[in-house]
Amino acid sequence: MKRLFVKALKNLFDMDKEDAVAVARTIEEAFNGRNEIEDMSIDKHVRSLFYELHRQKLLKLRREEIKEKGKIIRKFYWSFDMDGIRVGSVKSFKEDPYIIYQKIPPKAWVNHRSYSS
Repeated sequence: MKRLFVKALKNLFDMDKEDAVAVARTIEEAFNGRNEIEDMSIDKHVRSLFYELHRQKLLKLRREEIKEKGKIIRKFYWSFDMDGIRVGSVKSFKEDPYIIYQKIPPKAWVNHRSYSS
C-alpha cells in the first residue's frame, strides 16, 4: 500500500520521489498502524495536509454524531481511500495527454473520417 501511496503522491502533486516518501512517512506515523484515526488526535499541520490529500481523493473523512449529556457531538475520522490511491498511482494524463486516443478503436477513426468529408 505504501508504494501505491507514494506513486499517487508523485503523480497527483508532481513530487520528487524523496518528497513523496517523506509525506507518506508523515501520514503513516499519524495513522500509527490503524485503519482509521480521529481528527482531534492529529496535529493541526498534519490535519491541513490531510485536507489536501482529501481533495485529491487519497484520504476519506467520515462523520459520526453521538449524543452525550443531552448534546449532539460530531466526531470526524480519517481513513485511506484505496480507490483514489489506486487511480492516483496510475500514470497521469499530464505525462501523456494523448494516451486516451490509444483506447479508441481504429474502426471509430475510419467511421469519423467518412462522416467528416
